[in-house]
Amino acid sequence: MANITFVNEKTEAIAADGANLREKALENKVDLYTLKGKLMNCGGYGQCGTCIVEIIEGMENLSPRTDVENRKLRRKPPSYRLACQTLVNGPVQVKTKP
Repeated sequence: MANITFVNEKTEAIAADGANLREKALENKVDLYTLKGKLMNCGGYGQCGTCIVEIIEGMENLSPRTDVENRKLRRKPPSYRLACQTLVNGPVQVKTKP
C-alpha cells in the first residue's frame, strides 16, 4: 500500500501499489488543474501536459518517467511529473499546481 500526501490540500490518500497518481487525486477530490487544464485536459492520456505535479518526497517510490513525460517536461526540474503517467509504489508527498 502507498500513502499519497497532497501537501497543498493537506489530504492523504491510500492507494494500492501501482495506482495511477492522477486517478487517486481525482478520487480524493484533489484539484490538479489550473483553469487552462480544466478546459483543455486530455483525460489522462499524457497529451496535454496540464496535470503537472511536483514530487516533494518519495521520488524513488514512483515509476520512471515515460517518454511522453520526457518530452512534455524537458524544461522542467526532475522533480516534476505528469500525474497521469505516474504510478505510485510507496509513500510520496505531492505538490499540485507547482
